Amino acid sequence: MAKWEAKHEAPEPLEGPVVATITGGTILWFVLFLVQVPFYGWFDDRDLTWWVWTCLAGAGLGLIGIWYVRKRDAAIKRHAADRAGSASAEGAEGTSA
Repeated sequence: MAKWEAKHEAPEPLEGPVVATITGGTILWFVLFLVQVPFYGWFDDRDLTWWVWTCLAGAGLGLIGIWYVRKRDAAIKRHAADRAGSASAEGAEGTSA
C-alpha cells in the first residue's frame, strides 16, 4: 500500500475572536443550565438529569476555556511584540553602523 502524500499545502489556521466565542459558548451553557433547573423534577422522573448536569459541566469547562484562551491570546500578542521589537532593534543596528 502506497504512503499517502498531501497534494496541497495545509492552509493557515483561522484566527478569529476566540475569547469572545468561548465566552459566548460558556454563557450559553450556563443559561441552558439555569433554564433547566426549575424543571429538575421532570428530568428526574424520566432519568434525564444528565441533561442538567451536562449544561453545568459545559459552563464549568467553558470557564477553564476562557482562562486558557485569554492566556493564549496574551502569549501570541507578547510573542508578536517581541518579534517586532527584535526586528526594529536589528534595523537600528544596521543603520547606525
